[in-house]
Amino acid sequence: MTGITEQQNSTSINIDQMNSDEILTLINSEDQKVPRAVNEAIPVITKFVDKVISCLEKGGSLFYIGSGTSGRLGVLDAVECVPTFSVPSTMVQGIIAGNKDAMFRSIEGAEDDKAAGERAVLEAGISDRDVILGIAASSTTPYVLAALKAAKQTGAFTGLLCCNEAQQSDFVDVLIPIIVGPEVITGSTRMKSGTATKLVLNMITTTTMIKLNKTYGNLMVDLKACNHKLWERGTRLVAHFTDLPHNEAGELLRNCDGEVKTAIVVHKLKISQDEARKTLKNALGSLRSVIG
Repeated sequence: MTGITEQQNSTSINIDQMNSDEILTLINSEDQKVPRAVNEAIPVITKFVDKVISCLEKGGSLFYIGSGTSGRLGVLDAVECVPTFSVPSTMVQGIIAGNKDAMFRSIEGAEDDKAAGERAVLEAGISDRDVILGIAASSTTPYVLAALKAAKQTGAFTGLLCCNEAQQSDFVDVLIPIIVGPEVITGSTRMKSGTATKLVLNMITTTTMIKLNKTYGNLMVDLKACNHKLWERGTRLVAHFTDLPHNEAGELLRNCDGEVKTAIVVHKLKISQDEARKTLKNALGSLRSVIG
């Protein structure tokens, strides 16, 4: 039976006869189905996220593994966690079939290489401390399924994010199906399926980082200033919490090596940088617990 991601979309059968405005309107109309499909999957996403939070609290890591668009989106989400939440690059990691070259060009056949999927798990050192999420719009990508089987054998907690109605497998602890329907261009899962994947990955890591005390309310207080934009954002955050003038907030942040939370605690509690860092560590990084 043909999976949903390979079925022909009845609304776009004559898309080559439409003008540009009609094509864009049709694509946009189909895209609006994506958030509704994601919403229906929130209960199972919640189950997966709660396991990720528990794992990371104990020093484990979250791994994404996929091929093509799915793999690229996993790598993207993992990489962006580092500057956004000041986490080590080992906390959230992305693995893509075909390795780094596949980020920039299509590596034909990589998604079918089961042995490479197994090797990727071994080379990453995935263990029973970790969580691994396979990303495969079709739910059948050999590379991804082989990796999940190998990860399960290590004792890792496993999940599969897909856009087909897949059967639960004994090597997948949590199945996350996002049923967005057939693509506007048949089989082009970089479209609705890719959008759904991006939404879900954003939800997983953002929720996890919030629960790991990487924010204060909706403010990104755990960022590490490492470029002009982040220095400016960090300075505004320090000024917001301390009521210092912008230039003084910036100087305080520089004195605290660009660490926003450290700078805020130094000013609020009138303590040294080392004492501020120790206080935050004892509070599991919760700025709210330290300053109220």
